[in-house]
Amino acid sequence: YEQAFEEYAATMDGVETVVLDAGGDVARQIGQIQDLIQQQVDAIIIWPTQGQAVVPAVRQAQMAGIPVVITNSQIAEEGFEFIASFSGPDNITQGQYSAEMMCEALDGEGQIVQITGQPGYTTAMERQQGFEDRLAEACPGVEIMESQPGDWNRERAQRVMENFLTKYDQIDGVYSGDDNMGVGALNAAKAAGRAEDMVFIGATNFAVGYEAMERGEYYGSVYQSPVEDARNALDTALAVVRGEEVPFLNYFDTPKITQANMDEFSKPVF
Repeated sequence: YEQAFEEYAATMDGVETVVLDAGGDVARQIGQIQDLIQQQVDAIIIWPTQGQAVVPAVRQAQMAGIPVVITNSQIAEEGFEFIASFSGPDNITQGQYSAEMMCEALDGEGQIVQITGQPGYTTAMERQQGFEDRLAEACPGVEIMESQPGDWNRERAQRVMENFLTKYDQIDGVYSGDDNMGVGALNAAKAAGRAEDMVFIGATNFAVGYEAMERGEYYGSVYQSPVEDARNALDTALAVVRGEEVPFLNYFDTPKITQANMDEFSKPVF
C-alpha cells in the first residue's frame, strides 16, 4: 500500500506527501496526526490503528480546517461527522462474500468456527458482522460453534485453531478475517491430520492464501488490491482538497476469489 501510494503521488505535479507509520501504536498515531495539524497540511489520510481512539485527534484536524480521509479501516461512527470521506473496501460486503462462499462449499449444512481480527479494530468487527448476518440469512443450516480473535497474527490464529481442534471433534469449516490467520488455522489442522475434512475461507486474499488455493488446500477468499486501495485514497483526498463532491463512503471493488476463478487474479504481493 505505502509503495503504491508514494509511486502514484510521484506521478502528480504539485503533490507533496508525508508518510508516517505508527507501527500499530495508537498513541503514536495520535501524536503524528497532531504534528501534521501543526504543519497545516492541506489534507490528512489516516489508516486508523484503532477506530475509536483516533476520533479526538480527527476532530482536532477538522477544527483546524484540515479535511481528513479515512483509508482502509473505518473510524468509529461517532467520528463520521469529522471526516470528509472513507476510502477503502466495504468490509461488511467482504464478510458477506465469505459467508456465501462458505454456504456454497458446505452445501448449506455444517459446523464451523470463526477466527476474527483484532478486537476493537473496525475492519475486524465489520467483517465478522457481515459474515454472521449473511450466513444466518443464506444458510441457517451452517452453525458457528465458536469465535475467537486471531489478532491478524498467523501464529496466534494457529494456537486458536489448535484449541478448537482439541475442543470439537467435528469442524466442517473455518472462517478467518484474513488469509494470514486462515493459513495459521490451516497449518494447525494439517498438523492434526484433519485439514482434508475442512473448508478454509478468508476475507482478504494474501499470497499465502493464494498459494494454498493453488495446492487445493484453501477454498476461497476476497481479493483486495493494496494498489487500488492506495490510489483510491489519494484520489479521494485530492478531490476533497479541490472542493469536489466525493461520496462519503468511497468503496472500491473486492471480488470473490476461489480455486475456480483464481487464474483471473494476480498473486497478492503481501
